Amino acid sequence: MFSNSDLERIVAGEIDLAFRVWRRPMHTVGGRQRTRAGVVGFTSVEPVEAADLSEVDAARAGCTLDELEQFLARKEGTIYRIGLQFLGADERVALREQDRLAPDELDEIAGRLAGMDARSSRGPWTRQFLELIEARPAELAETIGASIGWDRAPFKVPVRRLKELGLTESLPTGYRLSPRGRAVLAHLRRQT
Repeated sequence: MFSNSDLERIVAGEIDLAFRVWRRPMHTVGGRQRTRAGVVGFTSVEPVEAADLSEVDAARAGCTLDELEQFLARKEGTIYRIGLQFLGADERVALREQDRLAPDELDEIAGRLAGMDARSSRGPWTRQFLELIEARPAELAETIGASIGWDRAPFKVPVRRLKELGLTESLPTGYRLSPRGRAVLAHLRRQT
């Protein structure tokens, strides 16, 4: 949703509004979005008429009114004014560095992974994915997925679930296990 330069300005507090054209609201008040710079929160999401936009609105969004109008004219739908607030670092970054886990913490994570496996229509996958990512860091998701018969998009969905637990991290190309992920995988291997 945001360019790198806009993210820098959101973090600095220079941008606190965004405008988007949607057929239906894509964000809600209190929602959050993880970005490369950290977590951005949505403080307001409200429809607005193009005629009601001002230079002040545009400046708060990091552009001129003319630039904003040109940007919004590219799509059909309702214009939404979205209030933004930088909430801080992505908590997964700190989580993935936590590799000194007590036995009960390791068991709890292993239990969560077992639950994911049990609910999967494709059968157990979590350990296989962790092992693939360990063996093939920085490799294209498409290539790794194809090696086990998964297309790129379906392969990336479960990897995101592992990322939520702090077990993997995205690289410019592909993924790698985090320190936490390596500790959990070692625990899973000791269990068998």
